[in-house]
Amino acid sequence: MGGVPTRVRLGEARGRWVLAVAVLGSAVAQLEATVVNVALPTIGRELDASVAGLQWTLNGYLLTLAALILLGGSLGDRFGRRKVFLLGVVWFTTASALCALAPSIEVLVAARILQGVGGALLTPGSLAIIEATFHPDDRGRAIGAWSALGGVAGAVGPLLGGWLIDAASWRWVFLVNLPVGALVVAAALRHVPESRDMDMGDGRDATGALLATLGLAGVTYALVDAGGGLSAGGTAAGVAGVLALAAFVVVEQRTPSPMLPLDVFRSRQFTAANLVTFVVYGAMGGVFFLLVVQLQTALGYSAIQAGASTLPLTAIMLLFAARGGALAQRIGPRLPLTIGPLLIALAMLLMRRIEPGATYVSAVLPAVLVFGAGLVLVVAPVTATALSSAPERHAGVASGVNNAVARTASLMAVAVLPLAAGLTADAYQDPAALTEAFRTAMLITAAVAAAGGVIAWLTISNDAVRPEAAHQLTQCPLNCPPLRTTDAELAKAEKLPA
Repeated sequence: MGGVPTRVRLGEARGRWVLAVAVLGSAVAQLEATVVNVALPTIGRELDASVAGLQWTLNGYLLTLAALILLGGSLGDRFGRRKVFLLGVVWFTTASALCALAPSIEVLVAARILQGVGGALLTPGSLAIIEATFHPDDRGRAIGAWSALGGVAGAVGPLLGGWLIDAASWRWVFLVNLPVGALVVAAALRHVPESRDMDMGDGRDATGALLATLGLAGVTYALVDAGGGLSAGGTAAGVAGVLALAAFVVVEQRTPSPMLPLDVFRSRQFTAANLVTFVVYGAMGGVFFLLVVQLQTALGYSAIQAGASTLPLTAIMLLFAARGGALAQRIGPRLPLTIGPLLIALAMLLMRRIEPGATYVSAVLPAVLVFGAGLVLVVAPVTATALSSAPERHAGVASGVNNAVARTASLMAVAVLPLAAGLTADAYQDPAALTEAFRTAMLITAAVAAAGGVIAWLTISNDAVRPEAAHQLTQCPLNCPPLRTTDAELAKAEKLPA
């Protein structure tokens, strides 16, 4: 496609439709990363699954999502962001139906792996569509709305999952994606303009995608296998995974059309933001995996009660996400990205008080409130910092990198944390054993989250969000600098095709 790209405004009906499609598409994929957590105890009982089976129910999805999300962003930049986004939605919805019909844990894991492929295609596209479609004056506010609403979707996931499980079956956790997917496809076809990066070559980095997938699969298998004592097969898989990841870096340096252009990491701010993302989201991934299991097993909560326990988190994100982003916009991202992870670490320490006999008000609620305060200072600022530090022509790649980093961190946390905390094969069904492992896990995740705050203080700069250049965005709810800071850069951006 050629010509001048369509630049929609947030105040226009079409702009609101574009935002709605991006939010819904991203939310569907994000919900599957959180809503399934609530269903794990029920899935374990009905499908007779071990801890390893439950880990792979989460990691099967995270594996292909993390491994292919970079390729998804790159394919969108090259072949059309709307086209690849729509392909991802259709793929994801079809795989969701297969998950709902799974007769065994093995089939469910296989379907979850396929579901992650769809998520890898649609997730980076949702944010890249916003970057490429909105007028520069509205882009920051659109990203702010996308980030805040996406965070709310992740928080609502456990409640939705709990209600569906108690009212019907865990299978409805997947079936609910079908009508949502159909709505997103219809709205995108009608309201979202196409965009792509014409400077990219026509090559397809199949080798890079294969190496990334094999590398993450091998390392993850070894970590999960280590929970029952590392076998020869697990050791071999781990070694092969590390070698594949090393080969991936070499291939990306040499291929003419890499799915991960390594030059994006020349920006220290981009690299620092993704490092903070990896550490903090790794800590949070471990918490989301174990918290709902602890609430149901140790405190006797029903699925919907476990999901409802995080409702205050949703309220905090709705009320304060934009204000937290505005604060970061005024003072720069360094302080929010330092304090936010420290608050999250404090929340994890408070979660160690969640044990048999504890009440919601005394043990769960304080931790959830502090956790929400930390999220307000982390989610929007770290996303905006990462995206604004990369060239706009790599919008899909930058979004894919940041998403891949977050998903990979969660993937590693789910694989490592049970082993590190001493959560054995059947301990998740024993309240006393689970509580002991949970307390250890929260101590570990708190240390990791606190490390994220220290890293942010040492590496994140405020310069990138307070430039004294033309076209500075105003009233932006995020710590987002102008995505184009000079007239020359704006002129270059306007040459991108619709």
